[in-house]
Amino acid sequence: MRLFQNARYYPSLRSRIRELTRHSPTFAGQIDAFLNFRYSAAHILLPIDQRADWAFFTNGDDEHVQRLWAREHGLSSRASLSDILKAQIEEHRTDVFYNHDATGWDEDFVKSLPGCVKASICWHAASFRGVPFSSYDLVVCNFPSILATIGKLGGRTDYFFPAYDPEFTPYAARQDRPVDVVFVGGYSRHHRRRAEILEAVAQLAGEYNVIYHLDRSRLCRLAESPLGRLLPLAKHRRPPAIRAISREPKFGRDYYEVLSTAKIVLNGAIDMSGEDRGNMRCFEALGSQSLLLSDQGNYPDGMRDGETLVAYDSPEQAVRQIRTMIEDSEKRLALARAGHEMVSTRYSKEVQWKRFEQLVASI
Repeated sequence: MRLFQNARYYPSLRSRIRELTRHSPTFAGQIDAFLNFRYSAAHILLPIDQRADWAFFTNGDDEHVQRLWAREHGLSSRASLSDILKAQIEEHRTDVFYNHDATGWDEDFVKSLPGCVKASICWHAASFRGVPFSSYDLVVCNFPSILATIGKLGGRTDYFFPAYDPEFTPYAARQDRPVDVVFVGGYSRHHRRRAEILEAVAQLAGEYNVIYHLDRSRLCRLAESPLGRLLPLAKHRRPPAIRAISREPKFGRDYYEVLSTAKIVLNGAIDMSGEDRGNMRCFEALGSQSLLLSDQGNYPDGMRDGETLVAYDSPEQAVRQIRTMIEDSEKRLALARAGHEMVSTRYSKEVQWKRFEQLVASI
């Protein structure tokens, strides 16, 4: 199988990626630096991680790195990002195209993939707008309710999951954890349930060391800017308690380092996920051997309240669970160890790759 994995990253990460790759003048060097940074490593398939010569990875929407590849391969400077991605697929002689950027590429692109592609698969666990589900041979994620909706929209679906990144091992071994509670993730008032949890837990900052690393929505950033404060955007600003403990967003190994400092990692599902749980932060928090504190719902196999994580059903209960777990360090550490053991074995890269091979064989 000749595998091609296409991905993307958050715009707020761009300056950090440029910093990491500034001494890598080639496409291969820049991709290697990106993969070593471990951004979204839970989704990077094993052959990509192992740098197999038959596996190709790129961030297809990154104009800088894509045009670098185009120059190295003699493509016209007028070539579009779509042209470059197709040229990469054709030059690689791809059998299986695995797209982690389903919203970035329209139906025409998917339907016009080079003839060498025998199977097209995309991961999707977000908005349903503008994604050509029926154009892919298979659409995958680890949220059954999302898969059911995609199925109704004409896509063929199946269950797939993130994996434990073995690079977490030294971070998980850390004993000194000065931060009591950490949250790393997106903030938007549109995610009302998460915003309520974050505000309630932020009230503990006077009692415990609570830190949030928030990637704010564009509207939130505008509302909190000097200009935005002159506009009627008050509902989009973070509450004072949240702003007081907020830091810049963290990604990749920087994010791993943040998780490794925390006794408890707070998680809160976004509203569109319904009762399904298992977003990437769950895998990463467990991987860091911090205690995962997350909202009640339907979790992937092995993620069980009171065994490998602790769940809450309201903002008030989240606060109570934090107090209980900070005071009962023996129980907290036992749960964190059990969570790490579970995720590092049940969701290893090898298990994930075996499942991917099964998915390809099913097409």
